[in-house]
Amino acid sequence: MDHEADAYRTDLMTITRFVLNEQSKYPESRGDFTILLSHIVLGCKFVCTAVNKAGLAKLIGLAGETNVQGEEQKKLDVLSNEVFVKALVSSGRTCILVSEEDEEATFVERSKRGRYCVVFDPLDGSSNIDCGVSIGTIFGIYMVKDDHDPTLDDVLQPGKHMLAAGYCMYGSSCTLVLSTGEGVNGFTLDPSLGEFILTHPDIKIPKKGKIYSVNEGNAKNWDAPTAKYVEKCKFPKDGSSPKSLRYIGSMVADVHRTLLYGGIFLYPADKKSPNGKLRVLYEVFPMSFLMEQAGGQAFTGKQRALELIPKKIHERSPIFLGSYDDVEEIKALYAAEVKGE
Repeated sequence: MDHEADAYRTDLMTITRFVLNEQSKYPESRGDFTILLSHIVLGCKFVCTAVNKAGLAKLIGLAGETNVQGEEQKKLDVLSNEVFVKALVSSGRTCILVSEEDEEATFVERSKRGRYCVVFDPLDGSSNIDCGVSIGTIFGIYMVKDDHDPTLDDVLQPGKHMLAAGYCMYGSSCTLVLSTGEGVNGFTLDPSLGEFILTHPDIKIPKKGKIYSVNEGNAKNWDAPTAKYVEKCKFPKDGSSPKSLRYIGSMVADVHRTLLYGGIFLYPADKKSPNGKLRVLYEVFPMSFLMEQAGGQAFTGKQRALELIPKKIHERSPIFLGSYDDVEEIKALYAAEVKGE
């Protein structure tokens, strides 16, 4: 690859241009989705800047409040949440917002209301801020029908009804990965331009991977299929090489690596967290949506993840997602256990 020539490319596909190109395929489109997305992108740029100078701006310490999950809030969490709520409301295209940091859903006042519901985790993996590990924002978008005033039921839908999902990872570079239901594309922020440029077009996850990603510290509380699967990763009986373990503990970073290199990410239910730990609406659904769009799978231990119907906005679920063949193996182990009961 000619990096020097690449540095002076003039035909740059920015995220705005990309979304406008997609919009032009739908003549009936009014551009609402494009406007909403540009506000999400602005929020991501703002948070990226805040994350980069967190230490300098004293944004690292605890804010002294506890969020709905009982986790102490970092100052950056609070800031990121405010940034996204304000950006989404001011877009004039949203009606309901569900954030990890807010106990209740936010219903947008009628004068600024639009047709979209946005579910998001403004700063996932924030316990890793202090040590410089990649963290990120996760979001999913639903559409509300025009024929009624929005209610919580408009958000409590299966993930397969999502229109779009994505995440923005703040790490060595700032990467935004997005799917609008037509495959998955990755954009990297060029700080000199202040624009996200298409760098990973049409991401496809390998059919089988060499990496598994799980918190082995919870191993003593796992159920039998998870324990068997991880044992199989480490001591394969078919003569193949063992899988490598990679676990960062920041969902965005772990899923991003899984998406690009293949393999499987597991956050199973266990005796300590019988419903799993990750939240359905703004962690499990968007990541499962992206995985399926990239040719992978997402499974809860009982069903396809995107077919779950959440009852509460902060509901949790176990999740196994990644390469198609790797998830097939864990599905077979759960099926065998159900048969044996």
